Amino acid sequence: MPLERLRDGLLTRDQLPLGFRLLTEEVNSTTTGAPHTPSAVPIASMPCSELGVESFMTTHALPAEDVAVGVERTRVGNDDLGWFGQESLDRYAPGQAAAVMAAIRGVAQNCASYTNTLADGTRLQETASVTAAEVSADDSLLLHTTSTFPGDPEPFVGETAFVRMGDVILMVQQVSDQKPSPSSEKVLAAAVKAYRSAGG
Repeated sequence: MPLERLRDGLLTRDQLPLGFRLLTEEVNSTTTGAPHTPSAVPIASMPCSELGVESFMTTHALPAEDVAVGVERTRVGNDDLGWFGQESLDRYAPGQAAAVMAAIRGVAQNCASYTNTLADGTRLQETASVTAAEVSADDSLLLHTTSTFPGDPEPFVGETAFVRMGDVILMVQQVSDQKPSPSSEKVLAAAVKAYRSAGG
C-alpha cells in the first residue's frame, strides 16, 4: 500500500464516533513525532519500561511507512476525564508484521510484573498483560499496562490495541489515565472500518 493510500486509511473527522474529534487536520507521516531511527534492540528484548512509551513501535520495529493522527473525546460530566490518544498505521515488509505481533505478546509476558525507577528516584510498580481484541483481522491484541505510584492505590492504566491486516498494523493507543475507558473500543472499531473502507 503506497504511503498516500496508507494516509487514506486513517480516521477522518466524518468517520469518528460521536463526541470525538481529531487533534490535527494535517495528517502526514510525521504526525506522531516518533523517532524514525531504529534501535539495535528489537521489541522482544527492549526494557519493560518502554511498553508504555508511544514511540516503541517506530523505535524497536521500524516500519517501512507509518502515518498517525491524534484523537480526543471531551469531558461529558464532572466524573469523566475524557479520552485522548492516537491512531497509527504502520506498514512492514512482507511477513515482518506477523513477527512484530508475536514480539509484542512475548515482551508483555516477560513484563507481567516489574519495577520501574523514574529519573527522580521514584519507584513504580508496573504490570503488562495481553488479551484478545474483539476485531476480525489476521491478528489482533489488546496490551494493558498499569503503573502504581508509591502511596497511591489507584494505578494509571494504559491500553493499546494492535490489529494486523496483511503487512499493516493498525494501532489505537490511549494515553494513560486512572481508569479504563470504553472509548478505546469505539475508536478502534471506527479505525478498522475506516482502513477497510479505503481499500486496506
